[in-house]
Amino acid sequence: MSSLALPAVDAGILAKRARIVERLGEVVGARWVISDEDELRAYETDALTAYRQIPLAVALPATTDEVSRVLAVLNEEGVKVIGRGAGTSLAGGALPLADSVVVGVSRMSRVLDIDTANRAIRVEAGVTNLAVSGAVDHLGFFYAPDPSSQLACTIAGNVAMNSGGAHCLKYGVTTNNVLGLTVVLMDGTVIELGGTHMDSPGYDLLGLMTGSEGQLGIVTEAVLRILPKAEGARPVLLGFNSNTDAGTCVSDIIGQGMLPVAIEFMDRPAIRICEDFAHAGYPLDVEAMLIIEVEGSEEEIVEQLAKIVAVARDNGAVHVREAKTPAESAAIWKGRKSAFGAMGRISDYMCMDGTIPTGRLPEVLVKISEICEGYGLGVANIFHAGDGNLHPLVLYDVNDPEQLEKAEACGADILELCVEVGGCLTGEHGVGIEKRELMTSQFNAIDLDQQMRIKTMLDPQWLLNPAKVFPLAGRPEPVRLKTNEAA
Repeated sequence: MSSLALPAVDAGILAKRARIVERLGEVVGARWVISDEDELRAYETDALTAYRQIPLAVALPATTDEVSRVLAVLNEEGVKVIGRGAGTSLAGGALPLADSVVVGVSRMSRVLDIDTANRAIRVEAGVTNLAVSGAVDHLGFFYAPDPSSQLACTIAGNVAMNSGGAHCLKYGVTTNNVLGLTVVLMDGTVIELGGTHMDSPGYDLLGLMTGSEGQLGIVTEAVLRILPKAEGARPVLLGFNSNTDAGTCVSDIIGQGMLPVAIEFMDRPAIRICEDFAHAGYPLDVEAMLIIEVEGSEEEIVEQLAKIVAVARDNGAVHVREAKTPAESAAIWKGRKSAFGAMGRISDYMCMDGTIPTGRLPEVLVKISEICEGYGLGVANIFHAGDGNLHPLVLYDVNDPEQLEKAEACGADILELCVEVGGCLTGEHGVGIEKRELMTSQFNAIDLDQQMRIKTMLDPQWLLNPAKVFPLAGRPEPVRLKTNEAA
């Protein structure tokens, strides 16, 4: 574990561990409560692997009712709760605490209803992102948000972090594709938000819950918007002699009113690493590459690609390759979708997640390189260029404490740069624990106080994912229940 600050461990909770485990077993069955240290290690970290902590226990409920009763028990005992989907969070959103219980939704993996008339699907929160599209593919529909981890990540985590993906330039992120949620509050209360209709009366609690990072409740079911599949889609691969040329091309495409399905960026280090892994036919003699996909009828695709290629050539594109077959399209996307895994084969890294105005992309790319050079660290850029959602991968050796410290400081400088140019700290990974202390760069004390008041209203004891999102200093005192005293 690094020097990352965590809330003080409650010795009283540790002292009644056996009782807590027993009570959880009465709700979900002893088989679905994990308390053995070796088995708990599977839950000690998420995809931000620099930080680890074994939790007190893990509970794996199978229904909304079981989640409700589990939270009621933990609320009564005053135990901190970490909601967990598949643990793919890159911001430490599912990092446990020593005195916390992880409540996982992996057993809740059923598709409950498909309603093509209303373009909606209802699923349990443990369903994977890719499985949603898989469930409706034969009906001619798909689910738009497509994070790179879509094979593994769950709808629970997507909702918690407001996940995006390559194709969200056109279709929006998770919050734009959620119609309804079933949520269990910390005291066990079950609430239904939204439904299969486009809008709900009253306050937008659905929008409040989406992206709340498990701080307000645990999502157990979701009604998601499904869309008809396009008649066709095809990517074009563009290579440039500089990051600046590629960044300017992106700005010009957006500035001319074009709306591709996706615009993805890779710089030279990322291109080489992904090509070595996926053999997608990426050009190895360029400094930057764009993958731009359009969709529609064949005539529309041809027209759109012609306009995009013209803009690219005006910005110095030295390599242009349009996918001509489904196999070529799949190969291009295989390289991009496997990028983070491919990078992990050659180096440890921290994946940043700042968002900037697309018009500032060329200068920000230059400054990111300068920041990383200043720390003596490598960087590979792979990101959603169309909506300005940057993912610089800061390369370091996780076994070297000095390099870890440098990587943290380097990442913080990159995120503060994003805020400085008019962007924000996160586009789709969430704040988690990684960006918690940077929240003061984005928000003033009044802003943070208003957000924390909402947290306190729905979770008075601050038991839901309490180490995340808000800086540790300046938090309100939690309201403890008298029944929390150790027996």
